[in-house]
Amino acid sequence: MEMNGQHMTNGHVHHGHTGFHRGMHAPQSRYHDSGKFGRMFPLLQSVAFDRQKLSQLGEGGGLMDPGSEHNLPHPSLPAGFVFLGQFIDHDITFDTTSSLERQNDPEGIQNFRTPVLELDSVYGAGPDATPYLYSDGVRLLIDQTATHDLPRNSAGTALIGDPRNDENLLIAQLHHAFLRFHNAIVDDLEGTVDDGALFEAAQQEARWHFQWIVLHDFLPRMVGQDLVDDIYTADCTGTGRRYYKWRNEPFIPIEFAVAAYRFGHTLIPSPMKVNDDFMTGGSHEIPLFDPHEIGDSDPDDLSGGARAPRRYVDWRYFFDTGDDMHQPARQFNHILSGPLFTLPFSPDIPSLAERNLLRGLSFSLPSGQQVACAMCIDPLTQTELEDSMGAEPYARLKSLGLHEHTPLWFYILAEGAARADGLHLGPVGGRIVAEVLIGLLEGDRRSFVRANPKWTPTYANGDGDFTMVDLLRVAGVLPSAVPA
Repeated sequence: MEMNGQHMTNGHVHHGHTGFHRGMHAPQSRYHDSGKFGRMFPLLQSVAFDRQKLSQLGEGGGLMDPGSEHNLPHPSLPAGFVFLGQFIDHDITFDTTSSLERQNDPEGIQNFRTPVLELDSVYGAGPDATPYLYSDGVRLLIDQTATHDLPRNSAGTALIGDPRNDENLLIAQLHHAFLRFHNAIVDDLEGTVDDGALFEAAQQEARWHFQWIVLHDFLPRMVGQDLVDDIYTADCTGTGRRYYKWRNEPFIPIEFAVAAYRFGHTLIPSPMKVNDDFMTGGSHEIPLFDPHEIGDSDPDDLSGGARAPRRYVDWRYFFDTGDDMHQPARQFNHILSGPLFTLPFSPDIPSLAERNLLRGLSFSLPSGQQVACAMCIDPLTQTELEDSMGAEPYARLKSLGLHEHTPLWFYILAEGAARADGLHLGPVGGRIVAEVLIGLLEGDRRSFVRANPKWTPTYANGDGDFTMVDLLRVAGVLPSAVPA
């Protein structure tokens, strides 16, 4: 998971790519107008980390690189939630500035995605302003000739509200599921509401079910149910949000976007089993990245932008549909997925870990220990770091002089292992992520949290809940044999 760093190759956007000069213009205040980035802890002084040491920490072969080994599998987190987290990120953040950002006002780093959970990455600007996303002004466009793929134009470009949702096969297929989910709601509502109100009614249903998933299915897995209950409780028994505040409308905190919400990079399993037909070298396991020829219509990896009969996702391998087929994500710790250190579309700095660390430096972030103290949380002790990381990796961290003042992103990853046994984020990272996502719901007057807090999902399952598996089922993208 990460915010909007992006890179274009062959017309496709890749994560983790922007110039590091923009940190000179990082917003310094807590309160911002809607659509801006800001800070949760504006009074904390940044740490002048040594750039070379950060590069050593994050480079291939560094202590964040698993080498020939793999990060430990998570005992209960299906791999699909990693990509759902990326989908959520795309729904709330999108920075389209490039070289022009050098001239940005210090308070003006623009977020061109409204910071609310409203599925505008799916709906675009609506059927009037973006009619090419719709088939009849109410239903979203579905390619009837390629039942598993996104709709595309003659050049192969996906006709969707956010081009980043075609950057890999998993998120493209997830976007496709949301298209079909909206259309299924339209089919159910047709004839029960006036035609002129049909789109808005279906859109609200889809948005509220998505928001329910974020609050009740995604967040508890990433931060722990106890923390969610402490921040958001219907009977107001919890403490609520302590640090994520705004003046007029919600903004995206830099501490969230550049550090805390980038935890997904440690969760990605590799290789992954995609379906029973997608095979490479006699195996069903497909690598994340496998450099291929530009314009390859059927690459042997998870890259997006290509259409072929075998390039679809069997969601039983990514979510727990009850048939024990899903692949686990990896545990929360400081070790990233191996392919993220050899990005084929990033020859200058191929390690995403190195890019993340340098990006934190460019945004003048404080250390993890500073943020912990500001949150009245005891910082990780050296013993905790050594025990959770291992003696040799900790010695390497100490040799870089980063053990007492640790980059916020690295600290949050290590905290998940030290304070939550690798099952979810720790108290610092977890509270930042939970306060922001819950705060976005509480700050949006059209969310079900604000507009109808007693609402329950229309498509609730037998337990009265609604999960990502239920959405996939309603969308019609699960095999018919999957039990309801």
